Amino acid sequence: MSDQIRIGDLLKEDTIILSLAASTKEEVLDELIAKLDEAGRLNSRDGMKEAILAREALSSTGIGEGIATPHAKTAAVKTPSIAFGFSKQGIDFQSFDGTKAHLFFMIAATENANQAHLETLALLSQMLMDEDLRKRLMAAGSKEEVLEIIAVKEREINSAQGSDGTTADESTGSQTTGQAGAENAAVHSAEAGASPDAIPAGETGDSLPARPKVVAVTACPTGIAHTYMAADALKKKAGELGIPIKVETNGSGGVKNKLTPEDIRDAAAVIVAADKQVEMERFKGKVVIEVPVAEGIRQPEALLNRAVKQEGRTFEGNSGQNGESAESTEEKGAKQFAFYKHLMNGVSNMLPFVVGGGIIIALSFMFGIKASDPNDPTFHPFAKALMDIGSGTAFALMIPVLAGFIAKSIADRPGFAPGMVGGMLAAASGAGFLGGLIAGFLAGYIVLGLKKLFAGLPQSLEGLKPMLIYPLLGILLTGLVMVYVISEPLAAINTGLSDWLKNMNQGNAVILGVILGAMMAFDMGGPFNKAAFTFGIAMIAEGNFGPHAAIMAAGMTPPLGLALATTLFKKKFTAEERQAGKTAYVLGASFITEGAIPFAAADPTRVIPSTMAGSAVAGGLSMFFGCTLPAPHGGIFVLPVIGNAGMYVVSIVVGTIVTALMINLLKKEAVK
Repeated sequence: MSDQIRIGDLLKEDTIILSLAASTKEEVLDELIAKLDEAGRLNSRDGMKEAILAREALSSTGIGEGIATPHAKTAAVKTPSIAFGFSKQGIDFQSFDGTKAHLFFMIAATENANQAHLETLALLSQMLMDEDLRKRLMAAGSKEEVLEIIAVKEREINSAQGSDGTTADESTGSQTTGQAGAENAAVHSAEAGASPDAIPAGETGDSLPARPKVVAVTACPTGIAHTYMAADALKKKAGELGIPIKVETNGSGGVKNKLTPEDIRDAAAVIVAADKQVEMERFKGKVVIEVPVAEGIRQPEALLNRAVKQEGRTFEGNSGQNGESAESTEEKGAKQFAFYKHLMNGVSNMLPFVVGGGIIIALSFMFGIKASDPNDPTFHPFAKALMDIGSGTAFALMIPVLAGFIAKSIADRPGFAPGMVGGMLAAASGAGFLGGLIAGFLAGYIVLGLKKLFAGLPQSLEGLKPMLIYPLLGILLTGLVMVYVISEPLAAINTGLSDWLKNMNQGNAVILGVILGAMMAFDMGGPFNKAAFTFGIAMIAEGNFGPHAAIMAAGMTPPLGLALATTLFKKKFTAEERQAGKTAYVLGASFITEGAIPFAAADPTRVIPSTMAGSAVAGGLSMFFGCTLPAPHGGIFVLPVIGNAGMYVVSIVVGTIVTALMINLLKKEAVK
C-alpha cells in the first residue's frame, strides 16, 4: 500500500460521532452524511445520500459482527473521507447475521479517487474483520482514542508488510495458516501472492496433512469495501481450516493479486464471490462456485468446504455445459444470473449517456419544443447546440454502447468491437433499443463460438486471435447477421410500435401506463423496474415522451405513498418506520423508488400490493392526461420540462393517496 495516505488522513476528529442519536438505519445514514457535510467533505449531501442508498439497494452493507460499512464512490464527495459512528444500544441495519450493528464506518470516495486513497479505504475494510480491533473501538472513550486504536493497528500491518510492496488488498496482517501464533512471515508471503505450494498451509512440521488448494475472486459494484471484506473473510477462514488459498480482488483500483494460470491449474476449485462481471474464461475446465459477494463475507467456511469437496459446476466456457441435455437447478440459476449480469453491464454503461444526453435535450426544449430546428420561427442557436450534443451525440452512442458492453461482458474484450459495430448497425437501421440488445448478445456469443472454434490453433499463432481473428470474423459475422437477418424486421417492429404508441387511443394509452406503473412498484429497483425504465428510455430515443412520464410518476409514488401513510396512519407503523417515512418524502420526490424498500422488506405481502396499486393509478393517469417527459430522471427537479405539468402532479398525488389508503386498509397496527 502507498505510504502516502494513512487512515488517519481520511478519518478525523470532525468526522467521528462517539454516541449516535440515530435509532434506525435511515437515521444512521443521515447522521453520518450530515457529519461529513458539516466537516466540508461533500459537494452535495443529497447526492451522497442517493449514492449510498443506491449501494444499499444492491445488498445491505451491514456485514455482521456488529459492523456496518455504508459506502459510495461519487462526484458528491469533495474529499475522500471516512466517518465513524458508535451506537451502544445497537441499530438494526439488515445485517447478514441478523444482529444489530454498533460500529459504523461510512466510506466516502471521490468519483476519480486515486489509487492510494482506494488502497487505504480497502485496508480499513479489512482491518474491521479483526475481532480485537472491534472490541477496542467499542470500548473507546474519546475521539482521540478511536484514532489511536486505528493508527496502532495500521502501523502493525505496515510493519508486517515490510518493504516488499504488498498492496492493501494483498495482505491484511491476518493469519492464513490456521496456527495460532504461527509464522507471520509465511502468512505474509502466502497472502502477498506467492504460490500456495510455497507454504503448506495448515502444517507445522508433520502436524496436519496438506489440504487441497483453493483460489477465489471477489468483486462488488463499487469495489471499495465488500470486495476486500469477502477476500479477508475467505483468507481468515481458510487459515483456520488449514486450506491454502489465493484471492484475487476486483476493486475500484483494478485487479490485484491476480490469479496466474499456475494458481488456477493447481486449485481444486474456484470461488467467485462477485456482484459484477469478472473474467471467467480462464476457469474453463475447473470446478467453479459462483455466489454473490455477500456470501463470501457471511459464509466463508461453507464456501471453502464446498470448494475442497469440489461441490460445484465444471465451467466449460460460456458456450455450453458439457453438452448435457438437462441442467441442474444450480446451473440454470447460474445461467440466469449470468444473463442478468450481461444485460445490466450494458445498461449500466449506457445510462450515463442516457441521463446526461436526456437532460441536455430537455434543456433545449426550454427554449421551445422546436427551437432546435433552423426552419422553425422559434429557432435558437443555443437550443440547436444543446440538441446536437444531447440527441446527435450522446443518444447516438446509447445503443452502440449498450451492445458493446453486453458483448464485452459475455466474451471479454474481444467481444467489444463486434458489439459496438452491431449496435451501430441497429441504431442506423432503425432497429433501436431492441436491436441493440440483440446485437450485444449476438456479438458476444459469436465471439465465444470463435474462441471455441480456434481453440486448437498452434501456440505460435495465439497472438493472431485477439489482433486479427476475433475482430475480423466477429465484426464481419455480427454485421452480416444484423444487416441481412435482424435489422430490417426489427426496424419494422420498432417503427410499428412507435407509431402505435403515438397514435394509440386514450384507452390503450391508459392500459400501457397502468402496466408500466405496476412494473415500477413490483420490485422497486429489480428486473421488472429496470425493464420498465429501459423501455421508457427507448421511447424517449424514438421521440415518444409519454411512456417515460408515466414511468417516473409511478416510480415516485411508492416512497411518497408510504411516507404519507406514516404521517396519516401512525398506529400502523413503529416509531422507527415513522422516522423512515420522513426520508421517504425526499426520496420519492427525487424519483428514488428504492426509498420504499425498507417498508416492503418488512411487510411485503401488504406493502407491495399497495404500492403497485398506487403506481398503476399514477402511470395510468399520466397517460390519460397526455403528460410527457423528455428527461430520463430528476423527479420534481425536471418539472419545468414536463408536458402538462399540472395534471402530472395530480397523477402523482392521486397515486400517492391510493397507496396510503391501501396501506391503511391492508396493514395491521404495529406491535408496540
